[in-house]
Amino acid sequence: MRSQYPNLKPIKLGEVRNPKGRPKGSRNKLSEAFIVAMCEDFEQHGEAVICKVREEKPDQYLKVIASILPREFHVADAPLDDVTNDEILDLLAAIRSVKAIEGCNND
Repeated sequence: MRSQYPNLKPIKLGEVRNPKGRPKGSRNKLSEAFIVAMCEDFEQHGEAVICKVREEKPDQYLKVIASILPREFHVADAPLDDVTNDEILDLLAAIRSVKAIEGCNND
C-alpha cells in the first residue's frame, strides 16, 4: 500500500520540525479576546437569550447547564455522632414550629 504523502518522513527522536513553535501567548490571547467578547455580549443580551433558548431549544439549554457543572461532586458525610440528643430535640422542635407556621399560612 502506497502512502498518501510520499514526501513525508518520520520525525527522528529529538528532532524539532518547527523550532519557533506557536508564538508565546497566542493561544491565551485568543481565549481572552473570546471571553471578553462573550462577556460583553452577555451583559447586553444575556438574560433575554437564556430565556429564549430555554423556551425554544430546551435540549441546548440543558446541554449548557450540564457543561458548566463540575464533573464530580465531593460530598462530605457529616454523621450525627458529634450532636447531642438535646441538640437534635431542639432542631426537631424548630422544624416542627416552622412547619406549623407554614401550615397556618396555607390555610
